[in-house]
Amino acid sequence: MAGDFTGSDDPFTLFAEWFEEAKASEPNDPNAMALATVDESGLPDVRMVLLKGQDARGFVFYTNTESAKGVELAANPKAALVFHWKSLRRQVRVRGPVERVTDAEADAYFQSRPRDSRIGAWASQQSRSLESRFALEKAVALYAAKYAIGEVPRPAHWTGFRIRPVQMEFWQDKPFRLHDRIVFRRPQPEGDWSRDRLYP
Repeated sequence: MAGDFTGSDDPFTLFAEWFEEAKASEPNDPNAMALATVDESGLPDVRMVLLKGQDARGFVFYTNTESAKGVELAANPKAALVFHWKSLRRQVRVRGPVERVTDAEADAYFQSRPRDSRIGAWASQQSRSLESRFALEKAVALYAAKYAIGEVPRPAHWTGFRIRPVQMEFWQDKPFRLHDRIVFRRPQPEGDWSRDRLYP
């Protein structure tokens, strides 16, 4: 297990190494991440989402743009992420501006989803009041009938967001709470990284 930060000059490379180890050791959803945004009053909001793409451009997840997180990101396109891999006693924190993925990226990912998940994207008015479970099931049945034949198109209100990091911090548990912490920072998403070790 590569717990040492020595020689790690690129945070995306280090994240990829840690993520591969997490996929081998985490019992459930190694790609689960806490996503933090803020609402119109500046009150923080956080929820678990799934990482669906990661490369040197950033970290991608998909959602309904009319959901709470979609609305909050439209008003203030900045976010923070936390990955916590309990099996490895590790954590990665990410902060940065957010942009939408291209329509081509969103279309490709949407078509890779199970058909029932694609139907669900049409049926769910995410984050809004739901009168009953039956109302949701009725909406699912309606869209399943509408798209009974052929492909299920991506709804206009469903897309992906990419967090483009300006800060990434890696945390490794150590005895007596003398943890290892290393942080990478850059002034903007296209900038060069600086690296610093932090007190635990």
